Amino acid sequence: MVVNVGNTGNVESAAAGAWGVAGRYREFSWRQARGRCSAHEELSARIGHDPELCDLLSGSLPAGGKQQPDLLLAAVRYLDGPHAELGPRGDMAYGRWREWTIRHWDEVRAVIMQRSARTDEPAHCATLLPLLARLPQPLALLEVGTSAGLCLHPDRYRYHYRYEDDRGAGGGALPGGALYGDAHHGDAHQRDPLRAEVGEPGNPLVLGCRTGWPADELPGRVPHIVWRGGIGLDPLDPAAEPDDLRWLQALVWPGDGERAARLSAAVDAVRSAPRPRMVRGDLLDELPALAAEAPPEATLVVFHTDALIHLPPARREEFARLVRSLLDGRAGGGHWLANEHHSVLPWTTPPAHQPPHPDDALLTLALDERPVALTGPHGEILRRLPGAEGLAGG
Repeated sequence: MVVNVGNTGNVESAAAGAWGVAGRYREFSWRQARGRCSAHEELSARIGHDPELCDLLSGSLPAGGKQQPDLLLAAVRYLDGPHAELGPRGDMAYGRWREWTIRHWDEVRAVIMQRSARTDEPAHCATLLPLLARLPQPLALLEVGTSAGLCLHPDRYRYHYRYEDDRGAGGGALPGGALYGDAHHGDAHQRDPLRAEVGEPGNPLVLGCRTGWPADELPGRVPHIVWRGGIGLDPLDPAAEPDDLRWLQALVWPGDGERAARLSAAVDAVRSAPRPRMVRGDLLDELPALAAEAPPEATLVVFHTDALIHLPPARREEFARLVRSLLDGRAGGGHWLANEHHSVLPWTTPPAHQPPHPDDALLTLALDERPVALTGPHGEILRRLPGAEGLAGG
């Protein structure tokens, strides 16, 4: 394939676009991949210092979400590009990766344009469960910004809650936020006895979470769910479509075997369950009609995790007004669970806490716009905030 990066508009705008893409990849390497995935850290940094490749990306892909690093890196892995698991190691390896990507650019671009980088993390269910279990039953769950609907099945998984105080003590966070089978618990988990175990004992998928939540307020059983619905730009069905599962696996960062195993186990756990009502489209446009489908005898719970960050601030405010209106107008009301970084929830009071990491990776879990807890990005931590006592009682 011959790559023409010059026919992308005037020279100044093309240069500005390439400069922006380069900065985006360097920022991704430094802020997101560093310390979490050495393959993505090196690869994205090299791309960020490759002007010709950044020209190709900025000139071939629409600005915005389609230029995000996760999409390109996952697309090459999805197509079995070189060094898919370990990433480049040095100039020669990067040269091979770069040459393959440019040679197969039409295929890579087609995947990027078709897919989104949104992925489901079933381990988030461990942080939502203590609230869901205490709301009036039965529940109708409606997830905004879903990918494959895996978080719509909190009743299909098993949970282990272990001790961590509100300052983060108690043995450290679990890698990836889950325990995949008892063989992977390790010595640290033997030192920290279970505070609560929820779900069917024979379930092979165990989602682990460290928390200082009072033991008597942790759930004793999974919630009773009678309806499930989700809205996404590109909803997937990995239980029925092998290609959808392959894409979700490509989005898991190289080297994170535990998360890859958790994804496969979650898909297996929901394979026999009735499919949720999945709607493709804009979350604001589709929300009213989908919410109206929830059975009136159930408590409607609108929830989302790390989804509003993809909306501009004005649309976030519009979304908040829409959710309030829908719940206020519903017979019997309903509840709103937002699990987002506090910077995208301007209508809530920012939590007063000392972030454990410089990039402040923890999310704020809010029930009906009142902050309840800080949660780990992969469901590995649930830290109740001061003043949140009793908020989960419905």
